[in-house]
Amino acid sequence: MRWDVRAFDYFAPLYDRLMPPADVTALRKGLACADRDIDRIVEVGGGSGRAAREVGATVVDPARGMLERARARGLETVQGDGEALPLADESVDAVLIVDALHHFSDQGAALGEIARVLAPGGVLVIQEFDRSTRRGRALALAERVVGFDSRFYTAAELQEEIERAGLDARPVEYGFSMLLAGVKE
Repeated sequence: MRWDVRAFDYFAPLYDRLMPPADVTALRKGLACADRDIDRIVEVGGGSGRAAREVGATVVDPARGMLERARARGLETVQGDGEALPLADESVDAVLIVDALHHFSDQGAALGEIARVLAPGGVLVIQEFDRSTRRGRALALAERVVGFDSRFYTAAELQEEIERAGLDARPVEYGFSMLLAGVKE
């Protein structure tokens, strides 16, 4: 088991007390990019369900401790990771990744998996930290110091990765916390 997953198992009881609430307005802007009605939403790397509970999503995460927190909130959970999603092809209308992509060991594989499970017209919404900002560089350094193998993108790099996965990238918000959407044609 990767250190990132073990760390979040240990950190789960404190996570929601230390992390800010999800930016629901930004997430809804990203979800509005979909070219279809949205019924089934999955949050990959969703941890305790901080964002999932705001939009009625199922949480997919490899850390058992975080999934226990999400279930305690009444959320549906699935243990799994982004690189091998335990979901059927074209079975999801929207996928969220909120403050988590930098922890995925193979981000390209995860984006490919998300493209596989998205239904045509479905949307991927990624809220992530831009490493080209001063705060982004500081966060990347801090995560290395605690032993995480995090990989952060700039907005342009993340847009390219979304397009490489076969999705139509649509930037929504820029800044330290950036939001990009990717729509499956």
